[in-house]
Amino acid sequence: MVALGLRKILRDFTLEVSLRIERSEFVVIQGPSGSGKTTLLRIIAGLEKAEGAIEMEGERWLDEDGSLPPQKRSIGFVFQNYALFPTMSVLQNLLFVQNDKSFALHLLRLVDMLDLKERYPHELSGGQKQRVALARAYMRRPKVMLLDEPLSALDPAIRTHLQSKIKELHEEFGTTTFMVSHDVAESYRLADRIVLLERGRVREILDKEALLSHKTHHVGEVVDIKDGKAYVAFMGQIFRIPATKDMEVGQMVPLQIGEIRAL
Repeated sequence: MVALGLRKILRDFTLEVSLRIERSEFVVIQGPSGSGKTTLLRIIAGLEKAEGAIEMEGERWLDEDGSLPPQKRSIGFVFQNYALFPTMSVLQNLLFVQNDKSFALHLLRLVDMLDLKERYPHELSGGQKQRVALARAYMRRPKVMLLDEPLSALDPAIRTHLQSKIKELHEEFGTTTFMVSHDVAESYRLADRIVLLERGRVREILDKEALLSHKTHHVGEVVDIKDGKAYVAFMGQIFRIPATKDMEVGQMVPLQIGEIRAL
């Protein structure tokens, strides 16, 4: 069991989150940009300070007596930007975390990167780099995996493939996983539950069946306005919504999935 009761004052609002997550559960965190999703992951990782408590399977990571430093927390963290060491090969990137070659080779096999183990990051595609980053994050056999929109910069076909790899890794190691995502399809494929965060508060917690009928809030970019309609780019598609007087091309606007239609 993972129990969170956190409070942190941010610039525009106060992040206040209380959650109880079952061991090995896969939780996706959704919400508008700036709602505190990444900050929540960083607090769990110990990279940002907060008030409150974090308990992981009976181990206190944060309480009134202090905070366990990040290096003593059993976590893996995967960012959008891969964060691989450029002067190390694929295999060396994993061995830097833990000097266990057989386990490193096993992980590279799981993510289909075994044949490329001697290559360097500059020789890899974005999808290949992210597979290495995923494998590296599991080298410590973490209790908790934190994924901060790791697939958002990849094209849809590669993103779908890596979603399957994330699911395989999660199931093999039984890691409790928190993943920030704006992708409804990704959330449905991976999540046991979806936490909807808005201005630092948990607005709702859904299971994947409830997600099918839920009007989820997202943000897209206005790329054109004509005939009273705004054309908005979101998740690789263009959506058409009613335009308002104050809309401008390039502006980020809120969307409600379930009320918009792709062109």
